Amino acid sequence: MRKNNFTGFAFASPWIIGFLVFTLYPLGASLYYGFTDFNVFQSPNFVGLDNYNELMKDDLFWKSVRNTLYLTVISTPLNLLFSLLTAMLLNSRIRGLSVYRTVYYIPTIIPLAATSLLWMWIMNAQFGLLNAFLGWLGLPQPNWLADPALSKLSLILMGLWSVGNIIIIFLASLQEVPQSLYESASIDGAGMLRKFTNITVPWISPIILFQLIMQIINNLQYFTQAYFVVSSTNLNQGASGGPENSLLVYAMYLYHNAFQYFKMGKASAMAWILFVMAGIITWVIFKSSKKWVTYGGGD
Repeated sequence: MRKNNFTGFAFASPWIIGFLVFTLYPLGASLYYGFTDFNVFQSPNFVGLDNYNELMKDDLFWKSVRNTLYLTVISTPLNLLFSLLTAMLLNSRIRGLSVYRTVYYIPTIIPLAATSLLWMWIMNAQFGLLNAFLGWLGLPQPNWLADPALSKLSLILMGLWSVGNIIIIFLASLQEVPQSLYESASIDGAGMLRKFTNITVPWISPIILFQLIMQIINNLQYFTQAYFVVSSTNLNQGASGGPENSLLVYAMYLYHNAFQYFKMGKASAMAWILFVMAGIITWVIFKSSKKWVTYGGGD
């Protein structure tokens, strides 16, 4: 028995060592650094709750929180609804279906840097494709990325282009819904909307719950596209958060504190605040899911 245990631990040791070194130790270190004044070049100096108190009084911190929550609240339901409706279209019987499925999935394999560059060109105020199309229709041509009122909406539009992974998961779940349910509903005179609300949504509700939680967590950590847009254009104003810091998302401000200002203690405190925020939101969603998520194939 002991020999079998030793053999099992020996095979699992690469993962165990990796978990201890690259996951557990960084977690413990960041928790400790959150209570210290640490700039990498000097030993950490314990300061208690000073980092957290400083954050509570930091206007840029609260600006980053508001920007991130805005993106999360608007982008999450929009991405889920768009992905679900697209998956339903891709689940229908039409010619060239495999081509359409491939087209919708391809953007997800393009690096975010390339995606950001592409959309920065599309949304360019002077020669962008989007404004050219709006001008052809005789509509206003806004400065998408440089206007504080539109910059976050621009990022949300960029995000809609890369929801292929969500579409694929929704598509797989839709194919598990028994067609006999739809046939019975048709016999009873149910329309498309009734079938969607009474059959489709309850049956795939566990997948919707999963996607909802993953989208919220991803949006709370939103970083790459906002940082790339700000760093690659002349939008690098103020605290490097774009026009009036409208693109200063939470993860970007954490990055600034850690690697520009070398305030590792403050950055660690921000990381743990984000962890607690995500944990609370996830817990609330799980508690509420008892009222709208149906398990066991819709039974």
